Amino acid sequence: MRASAARQLAFAALAGALVSTGAAAPPSPPPESAPAKVPVAVGYGGAVASVDADASAAGIAVLRAGGNAVDAAVATAAALGVTEPYSAGIGGGGYLVYYDAASHRVQTIDGRETAPATATETLFQENGAPIPFEEGQTSGRSVGVPGTPATWKTALDAWGTRPLSQLLRPAEKLARDGFTVDATFRAQTEANQGRFKDFPDTRKLFLPGGQLPVVGSTFKNPDLAATYAELARKGTGALYRGPIADDIVTAVRQPPVDPAATRKVRSGDLTAADLSAYGTKRQAPTRVEYRGLDVYSMAPSSSGGTTVGEALNILERTDLSKLSEAQYLHRFIEASRISFADRGRWVGDPAAQSVPTRELLSQRYADSRGCLITPDKALTSPLAPGDPRHPAPCGGTGQAAPTTYEGENTTHLTVADRWGNVVSYTLTIESTGGSAITVPGRGFLLNNELTDFSFAPAAPGVPDPNLPGPGKRPRSSMSPTIVLDHGRPVLAVGSPGGATIITTVLQTLLGHLDRGLPLVDAIKAPRASQRNQTTTELEPALWNSPLRAELEGLGQAFRQNPEIGAATGVQRLPDGRWLAAAETSRRGGGSAMVVHPQGRP
Repeated sequence: MRASAARQLAFAALAGALVSTGAAAPPSPPPESAPAKVPVAVGYGGAVASVDADASAAGIAVLRAGGNAVDAAVATAAALGVTEPYSAGIGGGGYLVYYDAASHRVQTIDGRETAPATATETLFQENGAPIPFEEGQTSGRSVGVPGTPATWKTALDAWGTRPLSQLLRPAEKLARDGFTVDATFRAQTEANQGRFKDFPDTRKLFLPGGQLPVVGSTFKNPDLAATYAELARKGTGALYRGPIADDIVTAVRQPPVDPAATRKVRSGDLTAADLSAYGTKRQAPTRVEYRGLDVYSMAPSSSGGTTVGEALNILERTDLSKLSEAQYLHRFIEASRISFADRGRWVGDPAAQSVPTRELLSQRYADSRGCLITPDKALTSPLAPGDPRHPAPCGGTGQAAPTTYEGENTTHLTVADRWGNVVSYTLTIESTGGSAITVPGRGFLLNNELTDFSFAPAAPGVPDPNLPGPGKRPRSSMSPTIVLDHGRPVLAVGSPGGATIITTVLQTLLGHLDRGLPLVDAIKAPRASQRNQTTTELEPALWNSPLRAELEGLGQAFRQNPEIGAATGVQRLPDGRWLAAAETSRRGGGSAMVVHPQGRP
């Protein structure tokens, strides 16, 4: 549990403070104990689910003060930038999916980071060969123009009801007063200790005195508090023009490395013009019909909506509820394998190349690919892609290419309000700890999102839509998803996890919609992740299960992954209550809250 009495005092005061702009929150007695992480909550007035109790509390305070789902999502995201600084923050980007209860429409914001205008296909190559991934990961070269602050502005301008200055207040207080270090925060710091110590500003912030933070201690970030206060006064444009922008550019072009460090840290080409030119994209969501429901998610530059959607279309022809557990997992694995093969060949930034989104999501194409699946034998990876423009029954086209590496960290939040509006929002700085570069004096890490580009074509002679380019958005796997039934929300889900996001969201949807699991149990269920690779990743509960031997008997091959994803969701119950759901144990467990708790799921 991350909490402190001083910080909770700030949250308790927030609801009253949010009613009027600029009014200081009146003091109130600190609560006897901080809010615990609870994985499921049910009640009225709205709901928030995130990985962190402090962040969920920030969103709930906004809802209690009369803000809507978009307002609460921004406040929650800003708080996550404090308590989950290795996963998200204003140095990163993300994708937001919004359901508007008044119009019954789903709309999205692409807030993905962009490459500098000077970027070429050889951004991560030297002497004709890709540089080592680790060297690209920790460098100025990997930093894209952040999209998160611009996403907040776009969302609030379109659908919000509260000013940014109010919504940043809980995160600013949280950064100033501090949060309590838990085992997850310490472990993530320890995993990055070698990188962090080579950057004096990062070392000073996250390794005070050269030591790892102690579980139970209070972690403060006054520089981030000051940065939030500046954004509150000047607006998010202050990150794209002016002193903050200048500091970002300097950190990228002249990475602040300890002169005594032996690490090779390459500079980047990001400029002030790149920052000032950045813009989010308001675009239509992807949509597929599944079991009579409408499933909406992110269109490219994310591959989440197309890949989850294609897999659902493939599985639509099978009654998964009647299959054995082994056959269900077999079908899930094979549909994932096929859709990832197509993702690798066809999905990239649509501003840079043609992406056949509509064709990838057609039932006709899914049927032409789904007939590859047989109940008694696994397919072999890498599997060749199909051609969605010219579907051929059980056919592939061209040469197979393996799935390129993608970091597994990010964070996700889901919010619903009293009016029925819903937000599903995934945001990230890419790797755990991003580029490891803290902007001096500003208190936030810069992303290394450009490592989501292919460093070189995934296979010689095979077209790769995800090579770097000027101003290009790297392909993402983020899959914030909202499901409607005749225009009304049923549930919203999403997860962190790099490319495993897609399989996590898919498996959560199938577990709930097909296998009949309560949402929190669908999130809790042990996961598998097949991404057109020679082996499928299994969490320990499946690895140690008799199911593994059954699936191996079908030709499936596996490797272990200790933890896949960290999903959250909200669900509208038939009686009008909201259910918020989060992880029971992954990443230390998640935090589900409702405005007015009432009853059990």
